[in-house]
Amino acid sequence: MNDRQSGATESQIIALRKEKLNELRKKGLAYVNDFKRNILASLLLERFGQLDEDALENTTERFNIAGRIMTKRVMGKASFAHLKDMSGQIQIYVTRDNLGEEGYAEFKKWDLGDIVGVIGSVFRTNKGELSINVKSAVLLSKSLRPLPEKWHGLADTETRYRQRYLDLIMNQDAFSVFKTRSKVVELVRKFLKLEGYLEVETPMMHPIPGGANAKPFITKHNSLDMDLYLRIAPELYLKRLVVGGFEKVFEINRSFRNEGLSTRHNPEFTMLEFYEAYATFEDLMLLTEELLKNLVKEVLGTDYLIYQEKKYSFAESFEKLTMVEAVKRFNPTYHEKNLQDMRVLSELASQIKLKIEDGWGEGKILAEIFEKTCEPNLEGPVFITHYPSEVSPLARNNNDDPFFCDRFEFFVAGREIANGFSELNDPEDQAQRFSLQLEDKAKGDDEAMHFDSDYIKALEYGMPPTAGEGIGIDRLTMLLTDSPSIRDVLLFPQMRPNQ
Repeated sequence: MNDRQSGATESQIIALRKEKLNELRKKGLAYVNDFKRNILASLLLERFGQLDEDALENTTERFNIAGRIMTKRVMGKASFAHLKDMSGQIQIYVTRDNLGEEGYAEFKKWDLGDIVGVIGSVFRTNKGELSINVKSAVLLSKSLRPLPEKWHGLADTETRYRQRYLDLIMNQDAFSVFKTRSKVVELVRKFLKLEGYLEVETPMMHPIPGGANAKPFITKHNSLDMDLYLRIAPELYLKRLVVGGFEKVFEINRSFRNEGLSTRHNPEFTMLEFYEAYATFEDLMLLTEELLKNLVKEVLGTDYLIYQEKKYSFAESFEKLTMVEAVKRFNPTYHEKNLQDMRVLSELASQIKLKIEDGWGEGKILAEIFEKTCEPNLEGPVFITHYPSEVSPLARNNNDDPFFCDRFEFFVAGREIANGFSELNDPEDQAQRFSLQLEDKAKGDDEAMHFDSDYIKALEYGMPPTAGEGIGIDRLTMLLTDSPSIRDVLLFPQMRPNQ
Protein backbone atom coordinates (compact mmCIF):
# COMPACT_ATOMS: atom_id res chain seq x y z
CA MET A 1 0.00 0.00 0.00
CA ASN A 2 1.36 3.43 -0.93
CA ASP A 3 0.70 6.52 1.14
CA ARG A 4 -2.07 7.71 -1.21
CA GLN A 5 -3.96 4.46 -0.75
CA SER A 6 -3.73 4.76 3.04
CA GLY A 7 -6.32 7.57 2.98
CA ALA A 8 -3.95 10.10 4.52
CA THR A 9 -4.16 13.75 3.44
CA GLU A 10 -1.32 15.34 1.51
CA SER A 11 -0.17 17.30 4.56
CA GLN A 12 -0.14 14.08 6.61
CA ILE A 13 1.86 12.31 3.91
CA ILE A 14 4.38 15.16 3.78
CA ALA A 15 4.72 15.14 7.58
CA LEU A 16 5.36 11.37 7.57
CA ARG A 17 7.96 11.68 4.81
CA LYS A 18 9.72 14.46 6.68
CA GLU A 19 9.95 12.15 9.69
CA LYS A 20 11.63 9.56 7.45
CA LEU A 21 14.03 12.21 6.21
CA ASN A 22 14.89 13.23 9.75
CA GLU A 23 15.72 9.60 10.56
CA LEU A 24 18.06 9.55 7.58
CA ARG A 25 19.68 12.80 8.73
CA LYS A 26 20.37 11.30 12.15
CA LYS A 27 22.06 8.31 10.49
CA GLY A 28 24.04 10.55 8.15
CA LEU A 29 22.28 9.00 5.15
CA ALA A 30 20.32 11.98 3.85
CA TYR A 31 21.07 13.12 0.30
CA VAL A 32 23.85 10.69 -0.50
CA ASN A 33 26.09 12.07 -3.26
CA ASP A 34 28.69 9.41 -4.06
CA PHE A 35 26.67 6.89 -6.11
CA LYS A 36 28.04 6.56 -9.65
CA ARG A 37 25.58 5.49 -12.34
CA ASN A 38 27.18 3.65 -15.25
CA ILE A 39 24.27 2.88 -17.56
CA LEU A 40 20.78 4.09 -18.49
CA ALA A 41 17.63 1.97 -18.50
CA SER A 42 17.16 2.22 -22.27
CA LEU A 43 20.68 0.96 -22.95
CA LEU A 44 20.09 -2.05 -20.72
CA LEU A 45 16.85 -2.83 -22.54
CA GLU A 46 18.57 -2.35 -25.89
CA ARG A 47 21.51 -4.54 -24.96
CA PHE A 48 19.69 -7.37 -23.22
CA GLY A 49 16.05 -6.99 -24.23
CA GLN A 50 16.18 -9.69 -26.92
CA LEU A 51 18.08 -12.28 -24.88
CA ASP A 52 16.16 -15.20 -23.41
CA GLU A 53 16.28 -16.37 -19.81
CA ASP A 54 19.01 -18.93 -20.43
CA ALA A 55 21.31 -16.41 -22.11
CA LEU A 56 20.79 -13.93 -19.27
CA GLU A 57 21.75 -16.52 -16.68
CA ASN A 58 25.27 -16.47 -18.09
CA THR A 59 25.48 -12.69 -17.65
CA THR A 60 27.36 -11.89 -14.48
CA GLU A 61 28.13 -8.22 -15.18
CA ARG A 62 26.94 -5.76 -12.54
CA PHE A 63 25.28 -2.48 -13.42
CA ASN A 64 24.76 0.74 -11.49
CA ILE A 65 21.28 2.10 -12.17
CA ALA A 66 19.71 5.23 -10.68
CA GLY A 67 16.29 6.79 -11.02
CA ARG A 68 12.96 7.65 -9.46
CA ILE A 69 10.69 4.99 -7.95
CA MET A 70 7.49 5.04 -10.02
CA THR A 71 5.90 1.79 -8.82
CA LYS A 72 6.54 -0.41 -5.82
CA ARG A 73 5.13 -3.80 -4.81
CA VAL A 74 6.24 -5.29 -1.47
CA MET A 75 5.67 -9.03 -1.08
CA GLY A 76 7.13 -10.33 2.17
CA LYS A 77 10.76 -11.24 1.57
CA ALA A 78 10.86 -9.95 -2.00
CA SER A 79 9.65 -6.81 -3.74
CA PHE A 80 9.43 -5.24 -7.17
CA ALA A 81 9.74 -1.62 -8.21
CA HIS A 82 10.21 0.40 -11.39
CA LEU A 83 12.93 3.03 -11.66
CA LYS A 84 12.60 5.85 -14.17
CA ASP A 85 15.55 7.76 -15.58
CA MET A 86 15.77 10.17 -18.52
CA SER A 87 15.83 7.30 -21.00
CA GLY A 88 12.90 5.22 -19.72
CA GLN A 89 12.00 2.68 -17.02
CA ILE A 90 13.34 -0.65 -15.83
CA GLN A 91 12.09 -3.05 -13.19
CA ILE A 92 14.17 -3.89 -10.13
CA TYR A 93 13.84 -7.00 -7.96
CA VAL A 94 14.72 -6.48 -4.28
CA THR A 95 15.06 -9.33 -1.75
CA ARG A 96 15.82 -9.62 1.94
CA ASP A 97 18.44 -12.27 1.11
CA ASN A 98 20.45 -9.80 -0.95
CA LEU A 99 20.03 -6.66 1.18
CA GLY A 100 19.89 -8.26 4.62
CA GLU A 101 17.28 -7.65 7.30
CA GLU A 102 18.24 -4.04 7.95
CA GLY A 103 18.73 -3.09 4.31
CA TYR A 104 15.43 -4.66 3.26
CA ALA A 105 13.62 -2.95 6.14
CA GLU A 106 14.99 0.40 4.91
CA PHE A 107 13.89 -0.36 1.35
CA LYS A 108 10.32 -0.98 2.52
CA LYS A 109 10.27 2.56 3.98
CA TRP A 110 11.07 4.12 0.63
CA ASP A 111 8.22 5.90 -1.13
CA LEU A 112 7.04 6.48 -4.67
CA GLY A 113 8.99 9.45 -6.02
CA ASP A 114 12.17 8.69 -4.05
CA ILE A 115 15.35 8.75 -6.11
CA VAL A 116 17.52 5.70 -5.53
CA GLY A 117 20.62 3.97 -6.82
CA VAL A 118 20.92 0.18 -7.15
CA ILE A 119 23.64 -2.24 -8.18
CA GLY A 120 22.77 -5.62 -9.64
CA SER A 121 22.71 -7.99 -12.58
CA VAL A 122 20.11 -8.47 -15.31
CA PHE A 123 17.66 -11.33 -15.44
CA ARG A 124 14.19 -12.06 -16.76
CA THR A 125 11.22 -12.60 -14.44
CA ASN A 126 8.71 -15.43 -14.75
CA LYS A 127 6.47 -12.99 -16.63
CA GLY A 128 9.27 -12.27 -19.07
CA GLU A 129 10.18 -8.73 -18.00
CA LEU A 130 13.85 -7.73 -18.10
CA SER A 131 14.80 -6.69 -14.57
CA ILE A 132 17.69 -5.90 -12.25
CA ASN A 133 18.38 -8.37 -9.45
CA VAL A 134 19.45 -5.85 -6.80
CA LYS A 135 22.53 -6.69 -4.72
CA SER A 136 22.78 -3.29 -3.00
CA ALA A 137 20.62 -0.18 -2.89
CA VAL A 138 20.86 3.36 -1.53
CA LEU A 139 18.34 6.19 -1.14
CA LEU A 140 19.81 9.22 -2.90
CA SER A 141 17.08 11.84 -2.55
CA LYS A 142 13.87 11.76 -0.50
CA SER A 143 10.65 12.85 -2.20
CA LEU A 144 8.78 14.82 0.45
CA ARG A 145 5.70 15.35 -1.69
CA PRO A 146 3.60 12.45 -3.00
CA LEU A 147 3.28 11.88 -6.72
CA PRO A 148 -0.20 11.95 -8.28
CA GLU A 149 -1.97 8.62 -8.28
CA LYS A 150 -0.65 6.31 -10.97
CA TRP A 151 -4.02 5.62 -12.59
CA HIS A 152 -5.10 9.24 -12.75
CA GLY A 153 -1.71 10.74 -13.55
CA LEU A 154 -1.41 14.48 -13.92
CA ALA A 155 -4.39 15.41 -16.03
CA ASP A 156 -5.08 18.99 -14.93
CA THR A 157 -3.77 21.22 -17.72
CA GLU A 158 -3.06 24.25 -15.54
CA THR A 159 -1.08 22.16 -13.06
CA ARG A 160 0.90 20.62 -15.92
CA TYR A 161 1.93 24.08 -17.14
CA ARG A 162 2.64 25.53 -13.68
CA GLN A 163 4.51 22.47 -12.40
CA ARG A 164 6.23 21.26 -15.53
CA TYR A 165 8.70 19.24 -13.46
CA LEU A 166 5.78 17.16 -12.16
CA ASP A 167 4.31 16.88 -15.65
CA LEU A 168 7.62 15.48 -16.92
CA ILE A 169 7.75 12.95 -14.09
CA MET A 170 4.23 11.66 -14.64
CA ASN A 171 3.53 12.11 -18.35
CA GLN A 172 5.78 10.30 -20.78
CA ASP A 173 4.07 12.06 -23.70
CA ALA A 174 5.11 15.44 -22.33
CA PHE A 175 8.65 14.17 -21.80
CA SER A 176 8.74 12.98 -25.42
CA VAL A 177 7.50 16.35 -26.74
CA PHE A 178 10.46 18.17 -25.27
CA LYS A 179 12.92 15.55 -26.44
CA THR A 180 11.48 16.07 -29.93
CA ARG A 181 11.79 19.86 -29.56
CA SER A 182 15.48 19.45 -28.75
CA LYS A 183 15.90 17.22 -31.80
CA VAL A 184 14.18 19.79 -34.04
CA VAL A 185 16.60 22.53 -32.96
CA GLU A 186 19.55 20.19 -33.42
CA LEU A 187 18.42 19.24 -36.94
CA VAL A 188 17.82 22.87 -37.92
CA ARG A 189 21.34 23.78 -36.83
CA LYS A 190 22.81 20.84 -38.72
CA PHE A 191 20.87 21.67 -41.89
CA LEU A 192 21.87 25.34 -41.98
CA LYS A 193 25.51 24.68 -41.14
CA LEU A 194 25.70 22.18 -44.00
CA GLU A 195 24.29 24.96 -46.21
CA GLY A 196 27.20 27.17 -45.18
CA TYR A 197 25.44 29.39 -42.64
CA LEU A 198 27.30 30.78 -39.63
CA GLU A 199 25.55 30.74 -36.26
CA VAL A 200 25.80 34.04 -34.36
CA GLU A 201 24.44 35.71 -31.23
CA THR A 202 23.00 39.21 -31.18
CA PRO A 203 21.81 41.37 -28.25
CA MET A 204 18.62 40.56 -26.39
CA MET A 205 18.35 44.12 -25.03
CA HIS A 206 17.95 46.81 -27.68
CA PRO A 207 18.16 50.61 -27.35
CA ILE A 208 15.61 50.79 -30.19
CA PRO A 209 13.04 48.03 -30.69
CA GLY A 210 12.88 46.84 -34.26
CA GLY A 211 12.67 43.99 -36.71
CA ALA A 212 8.92 43.47 -36.46
CA ASN A 213 5.67 45.27 -35.74
CA ALA A 214 5.03 44.49 -32.09
CA LYS A 215 4.70 46.13 -28.69
CA PRO A 216 7.95 45.68 -26.79
CA PHE A 217 8.77 44.96 -23.16
CA ILE A 218 10.73 47.79 -21.54
CA THR A 219 13.51 47.38 -18.97
CA LYS A 220 16.01 49.71 -17.28
CA HIS A 221 19.79 49.70 -17.59
CA ASN A 222 20.90 51.27 -14.32
CA SER A 223 24.57 51.84 -15.16
CA LEU A 224 23.78 53.60 -18.43
CA ASP A 225 20.64 55.21 -16.97
CA MET A 226 18.57 54.37 -20.02
CA ASP A 227 15.58 52.36 -21.05
CA LEU A 228 16.19 49.22 -23.10
CA TYR A 229 13.75 46.97 -24.92
CA LEU A 230 13.68 43.20 -24.85
CA ARG A 231 14.29 41.87 -28.33
CA ILE A 232 11.26 41.81 -30.62
CA ALA A 233 13.34 40.23 -33.36
CA PRO A 234 17.06 40.01 -34.18
CA GLU A 235 16.51 41.05 -37.80
CA LEU A 236 18.18 44.47 -37.90
CA TYR A 237 21.27 43.20 -36.08
CA LEU A 238 21.59 40.16 -38.34
CA LYS A 239 21.36 42.38 -41.43
CA ARG A 240 24.06 44.63 -39.96
CA LEU A 241 26.22 41.48 -39.98
CA VAL A 242 25.43 40.94 -43.67
CA VAL A 243 26.64 44.50 -44.27
CA GLY A 244 29.80 43.56 -42.36
CA GLY A 245 30.48 40.63 -44.65
CA PHE A 246 28.84 37.66 -42.91
CA GLU A 247 26.89 36.69 -45.99
CA LYS A 248 25.05 33.66 -44.58
CA VAL A 249 24.09 33.94 -40.90
CA PHE A 250 21.48 32.48 -38.59
CA GLU A 251 20.40 32.77 -34.97
CA ILE A 252 18.09 30.62 -32.88
CA ASN A 253 16.89 33.31 -30.56
CA ARG A 254 14.53 34.16 -27.73
CA SER A 255 12.26 37.05 -28.62
CA PHE A 256 9.68 38.95 -26.61
CA ARG A 257 6.47 40.65 -27.68
CA ASN A 258 4.16 42.29 -25.19
CA GLU A 259 0.98 40.81 -26.58
CA GLY A 260 -1.83 38.51 -25.52
CA LEU A 261 -1.77 34.84 -24.59
CA SER A 262 -3.45 32.23 -26.73
CA THR A 263 -2.98 28.68 -28.00
CA ARG A 264 -0.67 30.14 -30.67
CA HIS A 265 0.99 33.06 -28.88
CA ASN A 266 3.28 33.42 -25.90
CA PRO A 267 5.03 36.68 -25.01
CA GLU A 268 8.38 34.87 -24.91
CA PHE A 269 9.10 32.58 -27.84
CA THR A 270 11.87 31.00 -29.90
CA MET A 271 12.59 31.99 -33.48
CA LEU A 272 15.00 30.83 -36.10
CA GLU A 273 16.12 33.74 -38.26
CA PHE A 274 18.56 33.42 -41.15
CA TYR A 275 19.86 35.74 -43.86
CA GLU A 276 21.65 35.07 -47.12
CA ALA A 277 23.32 37.60 -49.39
CA TYR A 278 22.81 37.34 -53.14
CA ALA A 279 19.58 35.39 -52.63
CA THR A 280 15.90 36.23 -53.18
CA PHE A 281 12.70 35.30 -51.40
CA GLU A 282 12.17 32.64 -54.09
CA ASP A 283 15.52 31.06 -53.17
CA LEU A 284 14.44 30.91 -49.54
CA MET A 285 11.13 29.27 -50.44
CA LEU A 286 13.13 26.45 -52.05
CA LEU A 287 15.41 26.23 -49.00
CA THR A 288 12.43 26.27 -46.62
CA GLU A 289 10.70 23.46 -48.49
CA GLU A 290 13.87 21.36 -48.33
CA LEU A 291 14.36 22.11 -44.62
CA LEU A 292 10.78 21.24 -43.65
CA LYS A 293 10.67 18.06 -45.70
CA ASN A 294 13.94 17.04 -44.05
CA LEU A 295 12.55 17.75 -40.56
CA VAL A 296 9.37 15.74 -41.16
CA LYS A 297 11.40 12.80 -42.45
CA GLU A 298 14.01 12.91 -39.65
CA VAL A 299 11.59 13.51 -36.78
CA LEU A 300 8.60 11.43 -37.89
CA GLY A 301 10.21 8.94 -40.26
CA THR A 302 7.57 9.66 -42.92
CA ASP A 303 6.82 12.17 -45.67
CA TYR A 304 3.68 13.43 -43.94
CA LEU A 305 2.50 14.60 -40.54
CA ILE A 306 -0.74 14.15 -38.65
CA TYR A 307 -1.95 17.23 -36.84
CA GLN A 308 -5.19 17.13 -34.87
CA GLU A 309 -6.40 14.10 -36.82
CA LYS A 310 -5.68 15.63 -40.26
CA LYS A 311 -2.94 14.41 -42.57
CA TYR A 312 -0.61 16.86 -44.31
CA SER A 313 1.63 15.54 -47.05
CA PHE A 314 5.19 16.80 -47.44
CA ALA A 315 5.94 14.50 -50.35
CA GLU A 316 5.04 16.84 -53.21
CA SER A 317 6.07 20.39 -54.06
CA PHE A 318 4.37 22.95 -51.83
CA GLU A 319 1.54 24.99 -53.28
CA LYS A 320 2.13 28.71 -53.97
CA LEU A 321 -0.57 31.39 -53.98
CA THR A 322 -0.36 35.17 -54.04
CA MET A 323 -2.31 36.94 -51.31
CA VAL A 324 -4.78 38.23 -53.90
CA GLU A 325 -5.30 34.72 -55.28
CA ALA A 326 -5.93 33.44 -51.75
CA VAL A 327 -8.47 36.19 -51.01
CA LYS A 328 -10.32 35.40 -54.23
CA ARG A 329 -10.28 31.65 -53.50
CA PHE A 330 -11.74 31.98 -50.02
CA ASN A 331 -14.21 34.73 -50.89
CA PRO A 332 -15.73 33.14 -54.02
CA THR A 333 -18.94 35.16 -53.92
CA TYR A 334 -17.02 38.39 -54.34
CA HIS A 335 -16.35 38.96 -58.03
CA GLU A 336 -14.51 42.29 -58.06
CA LYS A 337 -11.11 41.91 -59.67
CA ASN A 338 -9.23 44.97 -58.43
CA LEU A 339 -8.19 44.26 -54.85
CA GLN A 340 -5.97 47.33 -54.74
CA ASP A 341 -8.92 49.72 -54.93
CA MET A 342 -10.14 51.31 -51.67
CA ARG A 343 -13.79 51.15 -52.69
CA VAL A 344 -13.59 47.46 -53.55
CA LEU A 345 -11.69 46.60 -50.39
CA SER A 346 -14.03 48.61 -48.17
CA GLU A 347 -17.03 46.83 -49.67
CA LEU A 348 -15.51 43.40 -49.04
CA ALA A 349 -14.48 44.41 -45.52
CA SER A 350 -18.06 45.41 -44.82
CA GLN A 351 -19.38 42.07 -46.09
CA ILE A 352 -17.13 40.12 -43.71
CA LYS A 353 -17.77 42.55 -40.82
CA LEU A 354 -14.17 43.78 -40.69
CA LYS A 355 -13.87 47.19 -39.03
CA ILE A 356 -11.49 49.47 -40.90
CA GLU A 357 -9.36 51.56 -38.55
CA ASP A 358 -8.30 55.14 -39.23
CA GLY A 359 -5.06 55.31 -41.17
CA TRP A 360 -5.41 51.94 -42.88
CA GLY A 361 -4.44 52.04 -46.51
CA GLU A 362 -5.43 49.58 -49.23
CA GLY A 363 -2.56 47.25 -48.39
CA LYS A 364 -3.43 47.04 -44.70
CA ILE A 365 -7.10 46.35 -45.46
CA LEU A 366 -6.18 43.61 -47.94
CA ALA A 367 -3.87 42.00 -45.37
CA GLU A 368 -6.59 42.10 -42.71
CA ILE A 369 -9.14 40.54 -45.09
CA PHE A 370 -6.61 37.81 -45.84
CA GLU A 371 -5.95 37.19 -42.15
CA LYS A 372 -9.65 36.92 -41.31
CA THR A 373 -10.98 34.92 -44.26
CA CYS A 374 -7.98 32.96 -45.53
CA GLU A 375 -5.46 32.11 -42.83
CA PRO A 376 -7.69 29.75 -40.82
CA ASN A 377 -8.54 27.87 -44.03
CA LEU A 378 -5.00 27.40 -45.33
CA GLU A 379 -4.51 23.69 -44.80
CA GLY A 380 -1.31 23.59 -46.82
CA PRO A 381 1.51 23.14 -46.87
CA VAL A 382 1.33 26.38 -48.87
CA PHE A 383 3.38 29.51 -49.51
CA ILE A 384 1.46 32.80 -49.66
CA THR A 385 3.42 35.37 -51.65
CA HIS A 386 3.24 39.05 -52.61
CA TYR A 387 2.19 40.78 -49.42
CA PRO A 388 1.29 44.48 -49.59
CA SER A 389 4.29 46.75 -49.09
CA GLU A 390 2.26 48.76 -46.58
CA VAL A 391 2.43 45.91 -44.05
CA SER A 392 6.01 44.94 -44.88
CA PRO A 393 8.23 47.88 -43.89
CA LEU A 394 11.49 45.93 -44.18
CA ALA A 395 10.79 44.06 -47.43
CA ARG A 396 11.84 44.93 -50.98
CA ASN A 397 9.11 46.14 -53.32
CA ASN A 398 8.17 43.97 -56.26
CA ASN A 399 9.67 45.24 -59.52
CA ASP A 400 6.46 44.76 -61.53
CA ASP A 401 4.00 46.16 -58.97
CA PRO A 402 5.41 48.15 -56.02
CA PHE A 403 2.03 47.89 -54.25
CA PHE A 404 3.31 44.44 -53.31
CA CYS A 405 6.65 43.28 -52.01
CA ASP A 406 8.77 40.18 -52.57
CA ARG A 407 7.60 38.38 -49.47
CA PHE A 408 6.11 35.03 -48.49
CA GLU A 409 4.60 33.34 -45.48
CA PHE A 410 4.37 29.59 -45.09
CA PHE A 411 1.25 27.94 -43.66
CA VAL A 412 0.30 24.46 -42.48
CA ALA A 413 -2.96 23.60 -40.72
CA GLY A 414 -4.07 27.22 -40.76
CA ARG A 415 -0.94 28.33 -38.89
CA GLU A 416 1.82 30.61 -40.04
CA ILE A 417 5.15 28.83 -39.59
CA ALA A 418 7.58 31.00 -41.55
CA ASN A 419 7.90 34.56 -42.86
CA GLY A 420 10.53 35.55 -45.41
CA PHE A 421 11.29 38.21 -47.97
CA SER A 422 13.85 39.85 -50.18
CA GLU A 423 15.31 42.52 -47.95
CA LEU A 424 14.99 46.22 -48.55
CA ASN A 425 18.57 47.43 -48.98
CA ASP A 426 17.85 50.97 -50.25
CA PRO A 427 18.68 53.25 -47.28
CA GLU A 428 16.58 56.16 -48.53
CA ASP A 429 13.54 53.98 -49.10
CA GLN A 430 14.05 52.36 -45.68
CA ALA A 431 14.34 55.76 -43.98
CA GLN A 432 11.10 56.86 -45.61
CA ARG A 433 9.32 53.72 -44.41
CA PHE A 434 10.63 54.22 -40.87
CA SER A 435 9.23 57.76 -41.04
CA LEU A 436 5.82 56.42 -42.06
CA GLN A 437 5.99 54.00 -39.13
CA LEU A 438 6.63 56.98 -36.83
CA GLU A 439 3.48 58.63 -38.19
CA ASP A 440 1.52 55.48 -37.36
CA LYS A 441 3.03 55.45 -33.87
CA ALA A 442 2.00 59.09 -33.37
CA LYS A 443 -1.55 58.08 -34.31
CA GLY A 444 -1.59 55.51 -31.50
CA ASP A 445 -0.18 52.36 -33.12
CA ASP A 446 2.05 51.02 -30.31
CA GLU A 447 3.22 48.16 -32.57
CA ALA A 448 4.67 50.48 -35.22
CA MET A 449 8.44 50.50 -35.64
CA HIS A 450 10.84 53.12 -34.32
CA PHE A 451 13.28 55.01 -36.52
CA ASP A 452 16.63 53.21 -36.29
CA SER A 453 19.17 55.75 -37.58
CA ASP A 454 22.16 53.45 -37.00
CA TYR A 455 20.55 50.77 -39.15
CA ILE A 456 20.09 53.36 -41.89
CA LYS A 457 23.77 54.30 -41.53
CA ALA A 458 24.69 50.60 -41.92
CA LEU A 459 22.64 50.40 -45.14
CA GLU A 460 24.41 53.50 -46.44
CA TYR A 461 27.66 51.54 -46.43
CA GLY A 462 25.92 49.10 -48.75
CA MET A 463 24.10 45.82 -48.11
CA PRO A 464 24.21 43.30 -50.95
CA PRO A 465 20.95 41.92 -52.33
CA THR A 466 19.77 39.74 -49.46
CA ALA A 467 16.87 37.52 -48.46
CA GLY A 468 15.92 36.67 -44.89
CA GLU A 469 13.44 34.52 -43.04
CA GLY A 470 12.04 33.74 -39.62
CA ILE A 471 10.60 30.37 -38.56
CA GLY A 472 8.75 29.90 -35.29
CA ILE A 473 10.38 26.99 -33.46
CA ASP A 474 7.45 26.72 -31.04
CA ARG A 475 4.81 26.45 -33.76
CA LEU A 476 6.99 24.09 -35.75
CA THR A 477 7.31 21.84 -32.71
CA MET A 478 3.55 21.97 -32.19
CA LEU A 479 3.08 20.54 -35.69
CA LEU A 480 5.72 17.84 -35.33
CA THR A 481 4.39 16.68 -31.94
CA ASP A 482 0.65 17.10 -32.66
CA SER A 483 0.34 19.58 -29.79
CA PRO A 484 -2.84 21.72 -29.79
CA SER A 485 -1.43 24.60 -27.72
CA ILE A 486 1.86 26.47 -27.78
CA ARG A 487 2.03 25.96 -24.01
CA ASP A 488 2.38 22.23 -24.63
CA VAL A 489 5.77 22.83 -26.26
CA LEU A 490 7.09 25.48 -23.84
CA LEU A 491 8.78 24.06 -20.79
CA PHE A 492 7.70 26.95 -18.59
CA PRO A 493 4.94 29.01 -20.26
CA GLN A 494 3.93 32.36 -18.80
CA MET A 495 0.99 32.01 -16.43
CA ARG A 496 -1.07 34.42 -14.39
CA PRO A 497 -0.15 34.27 -10.69
CA ASN A 498 -2.14 31.92 -8.52
CA GLN A 499 -4.85 33.80 -6.68
